[in-house]
Amino acid sequence: MTKAATALTGCLTPDAPPATGCLAPIDKAGLNDLIAKGKADPQVIKTLKCKTVAEGRFRHLNFIRTLPPYIVDEPPGLLGDDTAPNPSEASLAALGSCLAVGIHANAVAQGINVFKLEIELEGDLNITAVWGTGDLSEKPVGFTDVRAKVTFEADRPREELEALIAHARQWSPVANTFTRPVNLEMSMA
Repeated sequence: MTKAATALTGCLTPDAPPATGCLAPIDKAGLNDLIAKGKADPQVIKTLKCKTVAEGRFRHLNFIRTLPPYIVDEPPGLLGDDTAPNPSEASLAALGSCLAVGIHANAVAQGINVFKLEIELEGDLNITAVWGTGDLSEKPVGFTDVRAKVTFEADRPREELEALIAHARQWSPVANTFTRPVNLEMSMA
């Protein structure tokens, strides 16, 4: 992988305005409000929505909230036009982003100044089933292994940063979606 799937560089400081050339930190007061809401109602469930529309070939538009469409495609080796990440790559990007958000939020909550945060992800999957049209012999479908390498520079000792990374991984919604069974219902509209 030549580029990090998720990269935040600069000075992510929880209590001071960002210096020239540094990225703005998340709002600590806003984070504290989210923390308080979560503690006040720990059983609340939020339903997220996405509408996927096939545009042609293997290119799809994904409509989320009121954002411009998020495009997903396949590379030429998988008969796509290579205009966007494929679905599996998009899931790695979601994982990297979720882990980075968790690391950043926990750093801010702990008063840690973050100078650099990058996560390089790679995952192994067998694609010989060709979406159920190819070799249908018994095998795992989807990622069997995912590796995330975190570059995390901050104003704390390495051991403290390693503990923060492990904590963020434990509480990442996307990491937990990757590592535990999830109910999936599918039906005709």
